[in-house]
Amino acid sequence: MDDAREWAASAILMRPWRAQFFQQFVAELQAVDHGPLSVLELGSGPGFLAQRILTAVPDVTYTMLDFSPAMHKLARERLGPLIRHVRPIVADFKCPGWAEGLGEFDAVVTMQAVHELRHKKHALALHQAVRRLLGPQGRYLVCDHYVGRDGMTNDALYMTVDEQRDCLAAAGYDRVLKLLDMRGLVLHRAMHLPEPMTSE
Repeated sequence: MDDAREWAASAILMRPWRAQFFQQFVAELQAVDHGPLSVLELGSGPGFLAQRILTAVPDVTYTMLDFSPAMHKLARERLGPLIRHVRPIVADFKCPGWAEGLGEFDAVVTMQAVHELRHKKHALALHQAVRRLLGPQGRYLVCDHYVGRDGMTNDALYMTVDEQRDCLAAAGYDRVLKLLDMRGLVLHRAMHLPEPMTSE
């Protein structure tokens, strides 16, 4: 718990511009023209993104997936009454089978978590697993650090912005759009649209 609290306390102080990314996540989910909205967050941590989304987006059910019980406890403290909209899942998306039984979602969101795979070569399998969780018109909002100017230097762990886009395309998303790129973080929206029905 001490380590989790220390990380949570420093996260916003280290990167205050994360607030602009949170707002972009919210705007994307507000643009979905139906409800109720089912959202899965990967690597949900102490609930920073969940708090913003649950406060701003009405009629949402939210699944928070994180491997750390300590982070889930911090999230419960942060969310307070909002926790009634949350299904907490203790699971590790680095492990095979992590997505089994989760159900279908209108959106999957993740903030600064993909690099927790510990090597960028594993990102393709993660993105493919997420695609199988998305319903029709579902969107995958994925934000992470990148290698390059203003970004990280470890090119085994982190991808360039272009590599992130290309990895999502390789995972089967036919619409990938960069939404926000700022000071070492980039947010992409990826969607896989079903083939239109054809008459015989």
